[in-house]
Amino acid sequence: MIARAPIVALTLRALLDRKRTWLMVGLAAIPVLLVGLAVMLSDTAIEAEDFDDAIVAIVLPLIALVFGTSALGSELDEGTIVYLLAKPVRRLRIVLAKVIVAAALTAALMVPSALLTGAVATLGGNELMGPATAYAIAAALGGTAYVVVFLALSTFTRWALAIGLVYVLLWEGILADLLPGSSTFSVRQATINVAGDLSDASTGSDGSLEQGLFVLGLITLGGIALATWRMSRYQLRGGD
Repeated sequence: MIARAPIVALTLRALLDRKRTWLMVGLAAIPVLLVGLAVMLSDTAIEAEDFDDAIVAIVLPLIALVFGTSALGSELDEGTIVYLLAKPVRRLRIVLAKVIVAAALTAALMVPSALLTGAVATLGGNELMGPATAYAIAAALGGTAYVVVFLALSTFTRWALAIGLVYVLLWEGILADLLPGSSTFSVRQATINVAGDLSDASTGSDGSLEQGLFVLGLITLGGIALATWRMSRYQLRGGD
């Protein structure tokens, strides 16, 4: 734990540069603004399932993508990771420290975003604070899974940001709807399953809370194991 603390501090400092921070805050504000506009300009009632499009479909994975790929990928690209690998710190501790910071930052943005979105919707006569709370919890869990996936991807290629963007927009955004079977191990669908079961509201959920938690847990643990293995390989090869 002591060895992990400096890595957490350094990662936090690296991820919270001014430009990236304001960009992520702006992304997290999009659902609030969209629902606010819908309340002011439309008479159509906002439903719980609208939180999928407003929060889970694009904003959550994009924020996790930026933090996840930057947490470790920037050091790998610049070659400064060798200074960290030269220290007597287990590779698993390095990966966990990076995941903790990136996932915490993602949750710190998405949880308030979901709650504020629900509060704004409530101003329009929609009682959605229950679903908003459920989506806030689900976003924290789903965001962690996304972060791990993108962090693991960044250990394999310097094009992790671009590949992750294609994954979010194409695979989970389009193909998952066209190919229902592909959503079984989809982070997005698992997140919706968790939110839907927690809120007992009409969402895009097609599974149970247990199923959603199992998928998110499996992806998270698998991604951490893969990233740790890759970091060990990186050390043995002396660089990529």
